[in-house]
Amino acid sequence: MLTGRWMGFLGRRLLGLVVVLAFLLLATFAMVRLIPGDPAVVVLGQNGTPEQYRQIDHLLGVDRPWPQQLAEYVVRALHGDFGTSFATKQPVGDLIRERIGPTAELAGLALAVVLLLSVPLGMVAAHLTASGRRPRLEVAWTTLTAVLGTMPQYLLATLLIFLFALQLRLLPVAGGRGWQALVLPVASLSLGPTLALARIVRLQVLDALAQDYVRTAESKRLPLLTIYVRHVLPNVLTTALTVGGLLFSSLIAGTIFIEQIFVRVGMGSSLIGAIQAHDYPVIQADVLVLGMTVVVVNTIVDILLGVFDPRTLATEG
Repeated sequence: MLTGRWMGFLGRRLLGLVVVLAFLLLATFAMVRLIPGDPAVVVLGQNGTPEQYRQIDHLLGVDRPWPQQLAEYVVRALHGDFGTSFATKQPVGDLIRERIGPTAELAGLALAVVLLLSVPLGMVAAHLTASGRRPRLEVAWTTLTAVLGTMPQYLLATLLIFLFALQLRLLPVAGGRGWQALVLPVASLSLGPTLALARIVRLQVLDALAQDYVRTAESKRLPLLTIYVRHVLPNVLTTALTVGGLLFSSLIAGTIFIEQIFVRVGMGSSLIGAIQAHDYPVIQADVLVLGMTVVVVNTIVDILLGVFDPRTLATEG
């Protein structure tokens, strides 16, 4: 029975993944076709020759029937062939391979910080303020998480640069190498989501502490660490994984601005440069790859939820 449920659960998740990826392919394909006017004119301006216009149309594939364009685009995308950059004349696939590493490093470290810090922070905050204790600390916590948890990442990055790079001179502003150059970008990306998730974790812990099974464990005088790890943490992990998966999309979006602020070469800076240069093949490929990353990570999170919380299987069975 469990095997059957798992097979159905995985099948639904993988089917959803395929559907969303197909939608991403269609959306990125339509991007160029839905631009008002002729994309070749947007790229070359009004001073191009007819031959140059035809060449751009041919590179974009817009000089062929739509069904043929779509079929060719899907086949090329599945083989990792996204055409040639108008700006650099390099294969777009090569550009992505060069730049996806720094972006994956930045977003991955930020997500790890969010998940590793938000849970213990929220649990400690809940323990210190449970049963109405330390009301001033609760007000301070609520205010801090509300302000920093909703602050735009570019504004938070500016404040961190001013404090740690310009005033204290502890960290490089931009363009540096080594772990020091990652501290401010990762902090700018992860601080807000960490505090936002920690606030949710605290509420989940307070709710768990009010449950009868936790009160029973406390009445048996079990060690505090045992109560939190055995009875409270499983419920918290489910929430943390769920919200963490949702936050990953905002982390990916945030890398676009953070890479610009800290002068990091990655997918975000590539996308901004391509938009400014009307480099449509690069725009299509960057949006597709970033979107696929978010979808795949969220699918993995859904599967992990099934592992940590078998109730997920029961509710869908």
